[in-house]
Amino acid sequence: MINKEQIDCCFTSDKKWFRYRAAAIIIEDDCVLMASNETVDYFYSVGGGVHIGETAEEAIIREVFEETGVKYEIDRLAFIHENFFRENSVGSLKGLDCHEIALYFLMKSRGTQKINCKSYCADGKEFMNWIPISNLENLKAYPSFFTKKLKKLSGSIEHIVTVE
Repeated sequence: MINKEQIDCCFTSDKKWFRYRAAAIIIEDDCVLMASNETVDYFYSVGGGVHIGETAEEAIIREVFEETGVKYEIDRLAFIHENFFRENSVGSLKGLDCHEIALYFLMKSRGTQKINCKSYCADGKEFMNWIPISNLENLKAYPSFFTKKLKKLSGSIEHIVTVE
């Protein structure tokens, strides 16, 4: 029997990498919570790989707690993102052609920006950053669609394809 707590839904084959990811949109006081780490020069959404045998909802609740130390609740699914990119940074995926399918869940507001981050990722210690949504366009932040879409969240689920 496979232990779903140990195996992400991802694989690498012939310089190509694929991952199924669950990601969070956490907004408090017109700021969105974005992660960064010791080795990259950009911000990225909170979340991570869905484990085999785990639903995307279970994965995002787990990932958000691991990264923030807070048990956020899901409001709704907001985006389905097909992301194609070549990783050129210094991270663990350097030089790979990447294909990621991510489900972005809007999390329920808690009315506070207080979190308890003690997170580590493959690229080192992670940091959580509350970034004003109005300032995202001035930063190197992924997914890039956040800069426009978070200013006017629709009530529907949007499908977005990014090729970088």
